Amino acid sequence: MVERLLANEVRLQGRSVVSLKDWSPTEIKQVLMTAKWMKANPKVAEIQYALKGKSVAMIFELPSTRTRVSFQVAIQSLGAAPVILDWQDSQLGRGEPIEDTARVLSRYVEALVVRARNHQMVQTLQKWATIPVFNALTDAAHPFQVLADALTIWEHVGYLSGAKLAYVGDGNNMANSYMIIGAKLGMHVRVACPVEWSPAADVVAYAQQEAEMTGGSIQVMTDPEQAVFGAEAVATDVFVSMGNEDSDAKRSQLAPYQVNAQLMAKAKPTAIFLHCLPAHRGEEVTEEVLEGRQSVVFDEAENRLHVQKSVLYHTLSEF
Repeated sequence: MVERLLANEVRLQGRSVVSLKDWSPTEIKQVLMTAKWMKANPKVAEIQYALKGKSVAMIFELPSTRTRVSFQVAIQSLGAAPVILDWQDSQLGRGEPIEDTARVLSRYVEALVVRARNHQMVQTLQKWATIPVFNALTDAAHPFQVLADALTIWEHVGYLSGAKLAYVGDGNNMANSYMIIGAKLGMHVRVACPVEWSPAADVVAYAQQEAEMTGGSIQVMTDPEQAVFGAEAVATDVFVSMGNEDSDAKRSQLAPYQVNAQLMAKAKPTAIFLHCLPAHRGEEVTEEVLEGRQSVVFDEAENRLHVQKSVLYHTLSEF
């Protein structure tokens, strides 16, 4: 298997990950296959030194625990050096144009990992940078999280194509990203949310079109029980995203979409529960579900490390 990894069956050198819209089903599957292998074989020398001598900048406009630590460890475990820039400590925090930051950092490092409020900011960085740009979360997309979730579903359900995934709650960046990766991998994704908090219409249309080519399906509805019925994986996210924590009205509208034992009972008995964390116990998910036998949230959190290692390896290594 290591020979196949080093041969880079799917050529991904120099690629960015801003949205999984830009990645084909074959490319996503290669990343997941490599991540699964890396998870089982963490000490292979060719992997540990694959990025020796390279540096990766990490820029965070928003707080982070899992993303920051997992990316830093992933970078280091491949032999590269992480360069961490907090937003307010960089010139971006003082108003330097994004275009200038992209061009300058491209002269210093081999890639940029960026967590930002605005998706357009990451797109601008990608446009002006001459190195790969990795979206570590924006208001529109969370690609590395759903790569980790796909790996988790593969591990626990046993397959991806044909798997039934229900997402319940706010039609946010996680809903967008589940629809996109689900469509690419031939999954059947059902999203349940209030009409006023539905996912972006253009993302829904794109995912439905992609699903037609892979044998999957994408449905958006308002009934959480209908979405969860017969599902093999049930996912949710916080009702109110970072920066909007004071939105009590939104919490009230989303309250019927809480994932609790009664809702999980509508899924298959073997269904798993996913949450990107941090979770607000008693709000979008009950303590009983989050800490219950169906919860795989900590496997899911660990898998962030492995998919990020895989992407870094495929996009930055010279093998």
